[in-house]
Amino acid sequence: MMKSSNRRTHWRHTHLPRCLAAALAALACVVSLSSIAPAADEKPLTPLDRARLIIAETQPLTVDRGDRLPFIVWPLHNLTAETDAELEDVLQKLADRGMVTVTGWSTRNREASLKEALRSAALHKKLGIPVVVDSTSVMSLFFNGDESTAHVTAEGETFFDMSQSDRVKIGCPFAAGGRYDEIRKQVEFFVQGYKEANMPLDIVVADWEIDGPIEWNEAWTHAKRCARCRKNIANIENFAEFQAAYRIVRCEMQRECYSKVVRASFPGALVGNYAVYPHGGLRYWYDYFETNAADDQPYVADQQARYRPWFPEYSLCGYTFAMPVVYTWHRTFDWYDFENPDYRWFYNMLLVASNAGRSTGPGTPLISFVHWHTTAPPKDAQPHVKQFSEDAYQELLWHMLLRGHDGLAMWCMRDELTKETRLVQQVYAASLQYKEFLDQGKPICFDTPTQPGPVVSGLRLGDRVLTRRTDFEPTTGQVKLTVGDQVLTVPRAAGQCQVLQLGP
Repeated sequence: MMKSSNRRTHWRHTHLPRCLAAALAALACVVSLSSIAPAADEKPLTPLDRARLIIAETQPLTVDRGDRLPFIVWPLHNLTAETDAELEDVLQKLADRGMVTVTGWSTRNREASLKEALRSAALHKKLGIPVVVDSTSVMSLFFNGDESTAHVTAEGETFFDMSQSDRVKIGCPFAAGGRYDEIRKQVEFFVQGYKEANMPLDIVVADWEIDGPIEWNEAWTHAKRCARCRKNIANIENFAEFQAAYRIVRCEMQRECYSKVVRASFPGALVGNYAVYPHGGLRYWYDYFETNAADDQPYVADQQARYRPWFPEYSLCGYTFAMPVVYTWHRTFDWYDFENPDYRWFYNMLLVASNAGRSTGPGTPLISFVHWHTTAPPKDAQPHVKQFSEDAYQELLWHMLLRGHDGLAMWCMRDELTKETRLVQQVYAASLQYKEFLDQGKPICFDTPTQPGPVVSGLRLGDRVLTRRTDFEPTTGQVKLTVGDQVLTVPRAAGQCQVLQLGP
């Protein structure tokens, strides 16, 4: 780990290569997705095919990323090839574009999974590319359906909470302790395999969601019915106490069986989990499996939105980076009545991003999951829900970077991969010309305007401020911001960053 002079710690690999952009810039042609995607009756694209599509439709970096975190392309899971030379070539070309792929650990055939993971890690190590691992499989399942993990009534009847998933039987938090050893051993097998092979573990990410205690949907109702929950939660009729008790156990699961195991062998690794990050006490988004807050649950209203109270779990999980989720969740479009459809998306997503940026302290990198296509839409098309425009989405990414976000991880469906990757990679590549500000600057504001208008973000470095102004109405006037004890005037500059000077 390497600390910079600002609020963030920037991860740095010990063998970072120099950018090979000059050698790779002259591509013979750019092959479009439509020209090489298979027809319906052809063999589906492999991860290697998809990687080559991305390479064809993105450009190498013109500025070396240096200490900056790479852009994690989550859908490029378990990239493999027949020969090491073929795989090495693709990995290097992705790295030349600032991108890294992800190797998933699997418990189904763990020996084969570890062998392939170590093969990939060896090539990453050779090339000086960060090793990024998806640990989701080895974190599952605490609630495996065993009756010993079930809720239990005062009469001895066992039952599960099936309101979170129709596949995962969520049981009682206070009956799950017997599962810790098995989950811990699943994680240890892979961690020790990397250690014994002298392979690096640089970034370890879990997408661990529907497992462990969850307080949403019908969980509170089930907890009140459970004799064991009532015994362990003194005032279970109070939602805040119920939520805290559930989240404390959930944090213990992640800390004792996952983050501590990784950090014991790889103390410098960045370890985290989807949607676990510092915040200001409210959660501005709902995951795909979560139902809207009921009338008897606490929430903060904003037009039709119901922002839920959020337990401060990050510090209890033992993680070394934070992972906000900044997605175009389908339901959020109808929460707001802004005439500008782009601002309906932008407003909510900037609330999430600003909440994380403002709340994350020094020494904690922010690697944010992002997604552009409308997320989790219903089966029946909703024509009034307008897709977030490409330009406004890229503006959002810029504002995230200028509000303290250090890295980006993109998730999407397979048929969305090329467009999603290109949109993020374009911003990532362009942002590197401002590395000095991104590495050392301090965010100047986290405000999210409640009505469409000019939105300004910036990073201060000494007496200079890197700013981005995005206007959602045809205004041309200047925006004045207080920066420290000075006033900064930000003129309109559509689609551009500006480096402005503070006065004496």
